Amino acid sequence: MFARAAARPEHCTKDTCPASYSIYGYAPNLGANAFFVAIFAISCLTFCYQARLYRKWLGFSIAMILGTALESVGYGSRLMLSADPFSATGFKLNIVLLTFAPALLTAGIYLLLKHLTLSLNPRLSPLKPSLYTPIFVSCDLAAIILQGAGGAVSAAAANGTDKKLLDLGVNVMIAGLSSQVVTLAIFAILAGVFFFRMAGARDTLEPHAGHLWQASGFRMFVISAILAFVFIFVRCAYRIAELKDGWGSPIMRRENEFIILDSV
Repeated sequence: MFARAAARPEHCTKDTCPASYSIYGYAPNLGANAFFVAIFAISCLTFCYQARLYRKWLGFSIAMILGTALESVGYGSRLMLSADPFSATGFKLNIVLLTFAPALLTAGIYLLLKHLTLSLNPRLSPLKPSLYTPIFVSCDLAAIILQGAGGAVSAAAANGTDKKLLDLGVNVMIAGLSSQVVTLAIFAILAGVFFFRMAGARDTLEPHAGHLWQASGFRMFVISAILAFVFIFVRCAYRIAELKDGWGSPIMRRENEFIILDSV
């Protein structure tokens, strides 16, 4: 698929070539991407408000603010590609920002589990709560660096005209995504053990922890975090499948799958 794209004129523009000649093979849907720009922008503003309101959760809020801000701008770059599928700026921003953003959101979830274990019952955690941040955020940082470096290399490939650079960037991004999937899986096991123990120890909790555990708002918050974690895990798996055949792969050229498995 890449060879087919690379054989086309190097200086394609929206006026001289159809969108199918671009590396994504389509012009991103204007309405869908505008929706995600708005959703992530609203989320970013909400986390900014929460950061002022709940100082104890500042680390979590900062990670979510940065993640949602990058997501919003990243989908803004897809609006640029919607107007011009051959936009070099839109292509580069899309690669870099939508690569960085989910890793920052994941870092926020890692920080969240630390606070949950401390607030409920740290003795039930399979890992010392103070270790969640240095271990998992460090692993996440390594994944961010790899994905960001791979994205930057691909972005430097002049919108898909340098196959060697694109292939190198893809391989580095896949390494970063794979490390993130492994880290997410280990984190999921530890979180699952903690919540399983919590479910069996409800009657032995301290009064404040028991009230917190039973609060409907708290439970909705935890469920939302779990859903976000699952969606990020699915997104990482999808991105590996999308990139394994290189830029311009058949999966990459189907926007509906991108919206369902990456955007959502």
